[in-house]
Amino acid sequence: MTDTTYGAKLQRDGTTYALQTRIPAGVVTPEDLETIARVAKEFRIPLIKITSGQRFLLVGVQEKDITPIRKELGDLGAASITPGVRYVQSCPGIAFCKNGTQDSLCLAREISDECAGKEFPAKIKIGISGCPRCCGESRVRDIGIMGSAKGWTVFFGGHSGFNSRQGVQVATGLSSDEVRDLIRRLLTFYKCHARPKERTSRFLERVGTAWLDAGKAE
Repeated sequence: MTDTTYGAKLQRDGTTYALQTRIPAGVVTPEDLETIARVAKEFRIPLIKITSGQRFLLVGVQEKDITPIRKELGDLGAASITPGVRYVQSCPGIAFCKNGTQDSLCLAREISDECAGKEFPAKIKIGISGCPRCCGESRVRDIGIMGSAKGWTVFFGGHSGFNSRQGVQVATGLSSDEVRDLIRRLLTFYKCHARPKERTSRFLERVGTAWLDAGKAE
């Protein structure tokens, strides 16, 4: 992997790559869509895929086009390529959904902005749901946040891949400010004690969950 291809995923054909966009909270503007469409046409990208993390995946990119595509995408091309928060996905929440009880979109944007560029031992995926229906896949993300009429519930250590596990409930009935504070402490503890490339689920299997109850990672 070269500096040019770093962060791009080599495809099955062994010659082309896939690039992911940065879409905080999974929300795009008409202008964002126009930019993606223009870039796809200009560079003859054969496939655009919406990922489970609510991002666009540009598939079939030639190596020589990676740098100019990222430049043309601007902020959309600034997807996380280092160990850190890969995305913060969200449902529409109380602002739009009839079932919503909390403002998941607002919280997702705030957390996405705060975590942008920060490095951690391994990649981190965050899912936020505005109600217990968990459309944001909160229970199976490294950090999950689920809303109810009584506030937010926070989960830690979920994983939806191989050897999947549901996250451990850390706290419930929180305000948005309390959620952000708790996440900072959880991620600080994880960053200080996790091994390189150790996802949160494997981290919990190794160190246990007692620290979650002992002052919530203080």
